[in-house]
Amino acid sequence: MNDNKEVWKPLSINEIHNMFNKIPLQWWIAGGLALDLYLERTTREHGDIDIVILRSEHLILQKYLYGDWEMFKASKGRLIPWELEEQLDSQFDNVWVKKKSETTWAFQVMILDTEENHWIYKRNDTIRRSIEDIGLESYSGVPYLKPEIQLLYKGGSSFIREKDIIDLTNVLPVMSDEYRHWLIDSLNIQYPNGHQWIDLLNSFTVKQFNDK
Repeated sequence: MNDNKEVWKPLSINEIHNMFNKIPLQWWIAGGLALDLYLERTTREHGDIDIVILRSEHLILQKYLYGDWEMFKASKGRLIPWELEEQLDSQFDNVWVKKKSETTWAFQVMILDTEENHWIYKRNDTIRRSIEDIGLESYSGVPYLKPEIQLLYKGGSSFIREKDIIDLTNVLPVMSDEYRHWLIDSLNIQYPNGHQWIDLLNSFTVKQFNDK
């Protein structure tokens, strides 16, 4: 759905930062823009902007946006109005947002499932991380999802897009061994029979070792 550039007029990172900093919840930039923040440069065109929040705080977001913004929950290719004070269960983890009376989408909110103080990877709930350890912050104070977690979402999808491969190749040369090994381990858990990225990640680790 979010590849339809004709219906998107995304807010900038600065606009999102200014808006979300006024809302009392935890949030992070996600998607390709999170990887750009990690790299401290723009690597490609981005047709939308994604933000992630915790499921325990999604009604806080709705409360602060309600009135000026229209919010729709995405499910199986459909966009359904998110009713006021409607608690979203785990089947809904994607909310599209646009200004009232406008036809273009401004940003997308992804809802993270958690248990106690841990983020849970929805595609395999044995993959977990302390909530305190899922994000980084840019020099200008913008919170964003760590690269290995964002790349897991990209590589763990049932359909890997060309831009996902571009993102991986851009980030791989500057990823720490810790981040890279965590991504390898997580992909191995999700795909015990192998994954197309694992050989690339492993070969890069070996190359880095041999170059030292």
